[in-house]
Amino acid sequence: MVILDPDLEERTVAPSLDQFLSVVRNGGGAVEKVDVWGRRRLSYEIRKSHEGIYAVIDLHADPDVVAELDRQLTLNESVIRTKVIRLPDAKKPRVARRPAA
Repeated sequence: MVILDPDLEERTVAPSLDQFLSVVRNGGGAVEKVDVWGRRRLSYEIRKSHEGIYAVIDLHADPDVVAELDRQLTLNESVIRTKVIRLPDAKKPRVARRPAA
């Protein structure tokens, strides 16, 4: 999840995120989905802002590529906050065994 500066125009959010996501593509990863939620009120003030533009990014990449993406996002002044979450792998359904007779 990325929270961007509310002073940005919402139409420029997707192209600027695409610039950062080139790190993932060049590192052999894949971007599954970019979901821009738009301008939302923050739970608490961050950098004297009460609002931010939220974007959720689903991607698959090696840990070092994700760390580099997070580093570049953190260095950008238009990014207020980032949060990287690793989703658990999908579990295989359990097959019920019949008791031995």
